[in-house]
Amino acid sequence: MIADYKYRLSSARLSVQLCLLGLLVGVIASGLIIIFQLSVLKLQDLMWLGAEDFTQLPQWMRVALPISGAAAIAAMIYVSHRHYRRTGIAFVIHRIHKHYGRIPLGSGFNQFVTAVLALITGFSVGREGPAVHIGASAATMITKRWSLPDNTTRILSSCGVAAGISAIFNTPLAGVLFVLEVVLREYKLHYFLPITIAAMTASLGSRLVFGDVHLYSSLELPQMPLEYYPTLVLFGLILGVVAALFSRLLLRTNEVSSGYPLLIRLMAAGLITAIIGFAIPEAMGGEHHVVALSHVADSSVLLLATLLVAKMALSIAAIGLGIPGGIIGPMYGIGALLGGTLCLLFSPLLPSITEYLGIYSALGMTAMMAVCLNAPLAGLVALVELTNNATVILPFLLITVPALLLAHLGLGAKQIFLRQLDVMGLGYRVRPVENALAKTGVLALMHTDLVAVRPDTPESEQLELLKSAPNSHLLMATKQGQTLINLHSDFTDADNCPIDRSDIDGVPDHATLAEVYQLLSPKRRGMVYVYHGDHSCPIGLISWSMLHSFARNSHD
Repeated sequence: MIADYKYRLSSARLSVQLCLLGLLVGVIASGLIIIFQLSVLKLQDLMWLGAEDFTQLPQWMRVALPISGAAAIAAMIYVSHRHYRRTGIAFVIHRIHKHYGRIPLGSGFNQFVTAVLALITGFSVGREGPAVHIGASAATMITKRWSLPDNTTRILSSCGVAAGISAIFNTPLAGVLFVLEVVLREYKLHYFLPITIAAMTASLGSRLVFGDVHLYSSLELPQMPLEYYPTLVLFGLILGVVAALFSRLLLRTNEVSSGYPLLIRLMAAGLITAIIGFAIPEAMGGEHHVVALSHVADSSVLLLATLLVAKMALSIAAIGLGIPGGIIGPMYGIGALLGGTLCLLFSPLLPSITEYLGIYSALGMTAMMAVCLNAPLAGLVALVELTNNATVILPFLLITVPALLLAHLGLGAKQIFLRQLDVMGLGYRVRPVENALAKTGVLALMHTDLVAVRPDTPESEQLELLKSAPNSHLLMATKQGQTLINLHSDFTDADNCPIDRSDIDGVPDHATLAEVYQLLSPKRRGMVYVYHGDHSCPIGLISWSMLHSFARNSHD
């Protein structure tokens, strides 16, 4: 009735089946994300956009593109079902914590189309947000196809997230750490290996299509002398202030704009992008163009500072007002511009510091992301993988540690994705006991010794069945579900009936022990039956004592 591999997947253990499913998620997610990236590149080529350089376009086009793009995104969202309108990394985190990572597949399609529109029309958003959503949607497709247990669905959705980050930036290990630090916020071996396999597979797929390249390996990153290290600590303190300011302004924009209709918010984002893009076209689009500018030796402080302010304003307007896209890409651009600006500001006191302009920009790029997302390890590994240079490790830490301390302890900055969920009214908090039980499916614990009896079975036959099979449980189907039949604890009751009947709740065979706990914890006793397909097909029972014993042994 139920395949053996589903019983293995229900256990919170590493298995060959789980690793193979992680591989499959990586393959499918990589394919979809490659199609997404090629769609953006081909459409940009049609508009004569090279490397996201909007300076090549005439002024009228820089104004028309974001306004028309906002209108097209609004139209796409309004014609889609309301259940498919939520998109982005924050939404995926909510679905993983509260719905085991099941993504409405229509929202994945919606994310694909609207993100392509946003990226080709000049909005300051990243590609990684849509890629994460698409990767998680690929995992949902697989779990629906084989009706996999919910605990496995959660792991595979996390595999899709890692595949999305890995495929976009060609950073497989950073994708894994992003999932562990930002999405799951915990480490388990049976999570780590399938997530790693998915990230590796997605990175390989990306390299086969776009080449075996590190995005920023061409940047000149000479090893910095020790005498310049104190400037990195100062850089970190300034970055902490900028990161806290950016986070606060972005979240405040989310809060204030949430009360306005979607069309007004999107058109406002388009108008702001058009106005700033008319005057400062270099700040439009994704992060690659501004990252390249921040490394140019003859850049001026005024140019980089202007681009920094413009890029922050465009990113806050786009993401804060609801344009579908990622936030990590803009953070890379903002951090790189901040690093370049500070390096040039230090040059009057330390003239030779301009030789290290590239390393300041590169360090600021991922340090900004690490501080805003509370993800220092993911930021560090991303920098190493993006630049293919391990000499940046200590300088990165000298920047990130003081920045994190100042931003989060001194200035009260919060993790952006979680605060966005608070603004949207979407939950992500799960009680520790339920979080622990959600890692195991009901198939791994249920007691299968049960006997189904017909509703018209005489009591005498029911009694004989109970006596002949003392270790089994009798279940009788009702219109509402199932009735549990046991020997009465007191044979001297008013009806002098030795049989006790009680209606019990049921959970599907793909559920986890967390659902069983939710049903039984109010009374801390009783049983729940597990059914396959519908309530008329019970396949097992779980009692409160079994659940309590399992939780205690797992904790030990």
